Amino acid sequence: MATPMRIENDLYDAAKAVGAVMSRSAAQQLNHWARIGRELEASGAVSHRDVGRVLAGLKPYDDLNGQEQALVRAEWVERIAESREELDFAAEYEAAGITGWVEADAAGVTVVHGSAASEE
Repeated sequence: MATPMRIENDLYDAAKAVGAVMSRSAAQQLNHWARIGRELEASGAVSHRDVGRVLAGLKPYDDLNGQEQALVRAEWVERIAESREELDFAAEYEAAGITGWVEADAAGVTVVHGSAASEE
């Protein structure tokens, strides 16, 4: 029996793309990845204590084996994504009284905001 759950869009998109190559649906690919993760975490080849110490900044990343490094990288990706979602530079600039700024959009195109447009 399947249990519904929410999946981040980027993870779903990746599962859909990889699943197509592997002749799996997105759901099948996500289940495949989950099983691999479960087995990896349960294996004796991974020291969760050492992984935790690296994530806490108490141990060098290079001291981990390949499987442990993969877990650390996956956690870093999640943490970075969460941090990026919390960013709101427009609100910070407004609170600081900054009325104009320039940024690049997702396609790399320059976008001018506020009074920065009049300074060009």
